[in-house]
Amino acid sequence: MTIRLALVCAAAPKGREVRFADTPLDEQTLRQAHVAAASLPAATRLYTAPSQRCRQTAEAFGWDAAVTESALRDVDMGSWHGRTPEEVATADPAAFTAWLSDPEAAPQGGESVAEVCRRVADWLDALPADAGWVTAVVEQAVARAAVIRALSAPLTSFWRVDVPPLTAVSLTGRAGRWNLRLGPAFVESPVEEGEDG
Repeated sequence: MTIRLALVCAAAPKGREVRFADTPLDEQTLRQAHVAAASLPAATRLYTAPSQRCRQTAEAFGWDAAVTESALRDVDMGSWHGRTPEEVATADPAAFTAWLSDPEAAPQGGESVAEVCRRVADWLDALPADAGWVTAVVEQAVARAAVIRALSAPLTSFWRVDVPPLTAVSLTGRAGRWNLRLGPAFVESPVEEGEDG
């Protein structure tokens, strides 16, 4: 059977200072998420990452039954947590540059891009064959990692994948093989079991 997976990047307020931290969503952003819910595909399984912004986005979608999945969590920023990218780049430019260019580099006490990509790939590959239509609210890093897995792209491509808030990465999967699907999230009827994925 083919798995249909839509990874929806969590909502994010416009104009807010970017920090390596989980920040709550404001009312305007929650309203935008509520409106966006109408364009999401029907799903047989709903997941959300554990961050506050992902859980609030899922709630704005009306997903009372969404399962919180720790494998979909954001990058652990270790000692950089709570700081802005500019603050980190000023305080430790060599480490910050390494993190942006070397997939194995990680903030002190944190997680590397390579580790995030492995974690997400493991979650994708563990989805049961009969999962059907799956939708999850995730962090941008998780969506990027899923694209890397689907395309078997080099880990250095991670920073070249841009997934804006409230947009979806659509994948199809079968037997450990994932494909990136371009276009709107799945709006057609479910695929027959024998159809190629």
